[in-house]
Amino acid sequence: MGKFIIKTTKNGEFHFVLKAGNGEPILSGETYSSKSGCKNGIESVRKNAPIDERYEKKTSSNGKYYFVLKAGNHEPIGTSEMYESSSGRDKGIDSVKRNAPEAEVVEEQPA
Repeated sequence: MGKFIIKTTKNGEFHFVLKAGNGEPILSGETYSSKSGCKNGIESVRKNAPIDERYEKKTSSNGKYYFVLKAGNHEPIGTSEMYESSSGRDKGIDSVKRNAPEAEVVEEQPA
C-alpha cells in the first residue's frame, strides 16, 4: 500500500511525496506554508486521483515523460517523477490512481 510522506523543508514549509507500495516516489506535491495546507493538498490528491481528466500528460525539454495532477480548479497539486517512456508515465498515473485514495499519511521527522 502507498503512503504520503509529509516533509518539513529547511525554511519551515511543508511538502508531501506519494510513494507506491514498493517505496518508489510517484507524485510530489507543491510546497505549503502550513502543515494543515499540506494535509489539504493530500486530501485534494485523494479526491482527484481517480479522475482521468485531472491528469495532464507532458514531455520535458530533455525528452522525458511526466504528468501533472490538477484539482478541479485546474491548479496543479502534484507532479510525477520523470519517465523514460510514455508507457512508463501511464503506469505512473495508474499507480497514483491505485495508491492515493487509501494511502496512509506519515510525517517524516526533520534531521
